[in-house]
Amino acid sequence: MDVYEAIAARKTIRDFEQRQVSMETVRRLIAAGLGAPSHDHMRDWHFILLQDRSRRMDLLERTITRRSPEEAREIVDGWGMVDDVQRQMYIEGIPKQYSMLLEAGCLIIPCFRQETPLLEPETLSSLNAFASIWCCVENILLAAAAEGIFGVTRIPSALEVEAIRQALDVPPAYQIPCWLALGYPTATARRAEQKPVSLDERVHLNEW
Repeated sequence: MDVYEAIAARKTIRDFEQRQVSMETVRRLIAAGLGAPSHDHMRDWHFILLQDRSRRMDLLERTITRRSPEEAREIVDGWGMVDDVQRQMYIEGIPKQYSMLLEAGCLIIPCFRQETPLLEPETLSSLNAFASIWCCVENILLAAAAEGIFGVTRIPSALEVEAIRQALDVPPAYQIPCWLALGYPTATARRAEQKPVSLDERVHLNEW
């Protein structure tokens, strides 16, 4: 599979088979992540593989609030969201936040070194480390797609970050950008519909 095929194949999946991703495959995916560019060329990234189901469940019970589809609809209404495609993505995704992390064949907690307060940047350059780790995560997702493995990211709340940090002994100098759940989709797993975008409307030649 070439890179364009992998980009086209990559999809957000929240329904996984109860099938682990082999350690050999996980190592290939993380090696692909480590091939991403980093702002300081140091690639000071670490990856915690949370594969023990009991530990995973214990952490999720302390961090993720389970929501029903009805509650998801109320949340989306409260956000004032009106676009049908966007609404449906959240209404389908919110109730699966717990199960997708529990059932994933591989649950990765990426960590990156952040020298300054992440949420109090002095300039855009202060966010270079944050931008770099997301290049790494995207490499992992594309490499996974080439292997027939799909997944989803969840941005943790402040409370989740602290719970993860304490439970998994993450050093204070490192930040956690997301939960990264990967696995083999169930037969009924549905790709989240993306909002159509016109290339001609988004590309501007020489000026806006």
